[in-house]
Amino acid sequence: MNSTQDLQYTWAGRFSEPVSDLVKRYTASVDFDQRMWRQDIRGSLAHAKMLARQGIITVSDLADIERGMTTITVEIENGQFQWSLDLEDVHLNIEKRLTTLVGDAGKRLHTGRSRNDQVATDIRLFLRDGIDGILALLKNFQIAILALAEREAATPMPGFTHLQIAQPVTFGHHMLAYFEMFLRDSERFTDCRKRVNRLPLGAAALAGTTYPIDREFVAAELGFDAVCENSLDAVSDRDFAIEFCAACALTMTHISRLSEELVLWMSPRVGFIQIADRFCTGSSIMPQKKNPDVPELARGKTGRVYGDLTALLTLMKSQPLAYNKDNQEDKEPLFDALDTVSDTLIIFADMMGGVTVKADALRAALKQGFATATDLADYLVKKGLPFRDAHEAVGRAVKAAEQKGVDLTELSLAELQAFSPQVALGEDVFAALTIEGSLAARNHIGGAAPEQVKAAIGRAKKRLG
Repeated sequence: MNSTQDLQYTWAGRFSEPVSDLVKRYTASVDFDQRMWRQDIRGSLAHAKMLARQGIITVSDLADIERGMTTITVEIENGQFQWSLDLEDVHLNIEKRLTTLVGDAGKRLHTGRSRNDQVATDIRLFLRDGIDGILALLKNFQIAILALAEREAATPMPGFTHLQIAQPVTFGHHMLAYFEMFLRDSERFTDCRKRVNRLPLGAAALAGTTYPIDREFVAAELGFDAVCENSLDAVSDRDFAIEFCAACALTMTHISRLSEELVLWMSPRVGFIQIADRFCTGSSIMPQKKNPDVPELARGKTGRVYGDLTALLTLMKSQPLAYNKDNQEDKEPLFDALDTVSDTLIIFADMMGGVTVKADALRAALKQGFATATDLADYLVKKGLPFRDAHEAVGRAVKAAEQKGVDLTELSLAELQAFSPQVALGEDVFAALTIEGSLAARNHIGGAAPEQVKAAIGRAKKRLG
């Protein structure tokens, strides 16, 4: 069959000349939407089963359709299926092959549906599968984060604000912050899935169909929670895809923040960690280099996913109801966001297991920024000094220690007493100024005390299930 006949196969005699080759290339989507073939076949089989159940097609037609779809599945899996640009998309390619295999039964399959509700159904099925995959990958990543956090639960490190040393925390506590971020990401994908999991099939082109279809039956067959209630909305909106890309963008935001820290921490100027060689590359000219390429590239890919979200928002913003051809452009950004997040989560789960923490470097850094200054202020408050007065007194003590080139713990008791003569300081002030003392004092849920970090890890494991 030539290309003109191929096109007449779908829209018959309305046109007096074939579409030009340039237009065919410009409007075709089969090169990228063929990855939805499994979802297209699943949706078609459920539709056919419903048509037979309603008496719209015969049981014999259904048997032929199921037999043909089995053959097509084998052909695609074995790389024997011939995808045709002339047939425009995954849906028409499969339908044409089905008709070749089973004749009129294949032509009856499209009864009571349009490509508009067919593609909307395929996208939702594909995205639902994609979300389930991402949720599993997020869980694996969180498990890897928890393993690192547990290993370093009591390893002191500086906590930062404004990239300035602020107060002591532990490396495990720091990792748990990312666990919480990615847990919320999981919750967002789970919530998004609820809105994805609505069946558009039955909306037909835009107004529904005159055939006595059973949409609830098809929804149950395909595992949808419910049907889309309005036919115009069912075929035309892609807000569920936008929401998915927004969840992807936030996940990549969190990955990018972690990446930034890994890159900084691995720099010899900081030297807090090493990343396993298999996640790094060297230089073509500088033999000493070990570059953290994976986290660097993840930062870059974050912008890529932001672009996917922006593309879908822009795609949808000016569309009148109902379906418009613009929506063919929804798939590539959607696929790209899904692929980028999935690949990133896979490699990051592995990479976190290859992070080696340099405890001595972390402890040395804690001595550079008067990290226990707040603990001295808290000590003075507990002795009866108002907090603002304590804050001022400790500020003077820090200034004096800085001028002498020493830590607060290296000032004498008499020197410390001179900054706050209103209260009596004892030798126990030095215990409060140690890193261990500072950490132990924050012994509450969410605090940095090692025992609280270990308890938080235990709760986190339970939350993952």
